[in-house]
Amino acid sequence: MILVGIGSNVAFRGYSTPRDTAAAALMALPTIAVKIAAASSWYESEPVPASDQPWFANAVAAVETTLGPEALLAALLALETRFGRVREERNATRTLDLDLLGYHEIICDTDALVLPHPRLHERRFVLAPLCEIAPTWRHPRLGLTAASLLARLPPGQPDRHHPATAAEPSAI
Repeated sequence: MILVGIGSNVAFRGYSTPRDTAAAALMALPTIAVKIAAASSWYESEPVPASDQPWFANAVAAVETTLGPEALLAALLALETRFGRVREERNATRTLDLDLLGYHEIICDTDALVLPHPRLHERRFVLAPLCEIAPTWRHPRLGLTAASLLARLPPGQPDRHHPATAAEPSAI
């Protein structure tokens, strides 16, 4: 299973809200040779680490592609740029954040790519939507399911759930 995290906390030009921006980016995945197999509903979450930034709109998608992990990451980063993402400082506000969370069972740790995503097991805004679409997905390094990783999180990381599925046109 290939997993992509989607997030935004600043609306991109032409979109009303960060959720609209993130939803448009999700719908744009086919333009980079990525097919959506399943998508979670939307969540709003506080920035991590905590700050006075606006909350994020987040979802997770299971996708299919013929692109390898490095090529997929490059395509995701290019899509972020198309949606106005500028990388000036770590943890800054962003119009779009597309994270390659996992690529099948591949474990990779290079300067260019770390799989699975190095912090996905610590983040409610990733694990809660991931559990909607793949609760039995196993973290390749830790061997634990998404559901057990979510259950192990300490209190904190407030979020709000929105039941509309991210890939439904009515959710956009």
